[in-house]
Amino acid sequence: MLGSDLEDLQGKRRFVDLLLTLPRPAKRAIALALDAMLCGITVYLAFFLRLGVLVNPFVGPPHPTMGAIAIALPIFVTMGLYRAIFRHAGFDALATVGRAVALYAIPYIAIYTVIGVYGVPRTIGLIQPILLFLFVAASRLLARAYLGETYRALWTSEELPRVVIYGAGRAGRQLASAIRASGEMRLVGFIDDDPDLWRSTINGTTVFSPAELGGLVKRKKVTDVLLALPSASRQRRGEIVAQLKPLQLHVRTLPGVMDLARGSISVGDLRDLEIEDLLGRSAVPPDPALIRRNVTGKTVLVSGAGGSIGSELCRQIAAVHPARLILVENAEFNLFSIHRELTGRMPEYDIDPASVIPILGSVMDERRMDEVIAEFAPDTVFHAAAYKHVPLVEHNATQGIANNVFGTLTLARAAQRHGVADFTLISTDKAVRPTNIMGTTKRLAEMVLQALAHEGGKTRFSMVRFGNVLGSSGSVVPVFRDQIAKGGPVTITDAKITRYFMTIPEAAQLVLQAGAMAGGGEVFLLDMGDPVRIVDLARNMIELSGLTMRDEDNPDGDIAIETIGLRPGEKMYEELLIGEEPLETEHSRIMRSREDFVPWQELERGLERLRRSLEDGDAAKARDLIIALVPEFQPQSPLVDWVACEKAIRKARAAGPLPSEASKAKSVANVTPIAAAKRPATKS
Repeated sequence: MLGSDLEDLQGKRRFVDLLLTLPRPAKRAIALALDAMLCGITVYLAFFLRLGVLVNPFVGPPHPTMGAIAIALPIFVTMGLYRAIFRHAGFDALATVGRAVALYAIPYIAIYTVIGVYGVPRTIGLIQPILLFLFVAASRLLARAYLGETYRALWTSEELPRVVIYGAGRAGRQLASAIRASGEMRLVGFIDDDPDLWRSTINGTTVFSPAELGGLVKRKKVTDVLLALPSASRQRRGEIVAQLKPLQLHVRTLPGVMDLARGSISVGDLRDLEIEDLLGRSAVPPDPALIRRNVTGKTVLVSGAGGSIGSELCRQIAAVHPARLILVENAEFNLFSIHRELTGRMPEYDIDPASVIPILGSVMDERRMDEVIAEFAPDTVFHAAAYKHVPLVEHNATQGIANNVFGTLTLARAAQRHGVADFTLISTDKAVRPTNIMGTTKRLAEMVLQALAHEGGKTRFSMVRFGNVLGSSGSVVPVFRDQIAKGGPVTITDAKITRYFMTIPEAAQLVLQAGAMAGGGEVFLLDMGDPVRIVDLARNMIELSGLTMRDEDNPDGDIAIETIGLRPGEKMYEELLIGEEPLETEHSRIMRSREDFVPWQELERGLERLRRSLEDGDAAKARDLIIALVPEFQPQSPLVDWVACEKAIRKARAAGPLPSEASKAKSVANVTPIAAAKRPATKS
């Protein structure tokens, strides 16, 4: 609601306060006088309805008016009409009015209709009680509406979030109109960087300078700031949020310009400020020519099409008009979701829905992948299918190796056999000097493609390596958001841990552009700026939710941050590069690295031994073999594969009593499930 509406409401409140602070006898006297007036009004209205002309109240018989007052008021008092609180009047109060008027009507009809009074039409005795009921009932309802609803509106308005809109441009003005229409917030002002707008008003709402925000927050008890700056750069958003953080406000924002261009702004467009708005660097601008090079007019296959990166790849590919888009996904619901989304947006993408083909299957299924690539003959393959959650892969090592390594090999070999021109693997910074099974499997997958690329052939193999993707499945951001919504605590593994971050659209654009620049065997990576401390990310998310941190300095804060320790295989710091300085590419923010690899003949023998260990279900041997294949793998924990540990525990039980610490450790995912003495021997 805008300021002028609030002033009207405050004026009503002053009048209502005056009425409600009167002594109860005074209130009853006012009600009696009002009902007496209604008796007179209804008598003369009854005369008008009967005769068709207004009767002069000072000429003619006064008996019907005096009689109405003399009969009605004693009955009303006796029936308790003046004990009720008018602003709370409801159905019961109206029923009481009906009974009182019905009792009043008996003598009134008897006198003026049955007996009759000279000069008074007999129908007056019938018409006037009906009118009196309507008028008295209406007076109670009006009192309820005016007195009760005025207070209710004030109470409601005081409970609504008090918001300021940062940005008095077109988006800000549209947002203000949406707030007024929705009634979900109370707008107290605009903030804008333009000095020409300061102290001006927009639809009754004042525009303030950013320097006045702190005082405005205190005076108006502001709870929320809404950023209506859809065209602002990420750097400018970061500067604004840095200014807002000390004020402990809930910060929300509108989507970007392209999202808003599709329609008018509504309150529902507001979203919590995402941490990607604060990465400290501008988004990497895409090169449209590079994005289109391997996609437009071509048949493109995306494995893992229903995942976080895979689905975004599909969206961006569909937007640049491929001939056909083949969606390969092992999870049925994920495949259904992305296929439905893409076909629902076909008018926007301007391609035939029949050209988007959902294929259910696993990249580990050699027969299935071979027939899919043989039949659809893709020109370009983007391989995004992978298990990527570090703790889960650590505890399910054999499946992580099978999917990430041999799934990649299966799809790559099928691409080679059927002449696919370009094959791009989505890799991760965890592949650099890995300390966990997941990172090691991704590095081994890179080595597979490097070796195949060195062999030569029609297919150009490349890899794209980047850091954590904000909002992807398993990302820390949705986990933190959920913990904050539940009241905390927010859990981090270590206060010193850092990570590189990028957005899902950036990651997908990087994959498309890097694949277009591939000559064969390259590893591409993005200049991702400085790494972000996870504890700072958690603190920012708490403060941007309008909450405070609870710690030793502020024991009464809202949300605490707790350190739970590194999980098995988790690194303190991530890297993007194994070798020396990276080389430049056509894109100023994308770099290229040619890193050491193992020739295919040698790698193939190691992979065959690894495959046999998986077929035997020997997780310990498989782990030994990937340590040998990826020399830079430095495991930070012993084998914690659940199935292998269960086998070891069963063997330990057969040999004798199981140490108490072993069963205790098994129940905690962050701790080695079995004692080292009972674990199958490994080379680690």
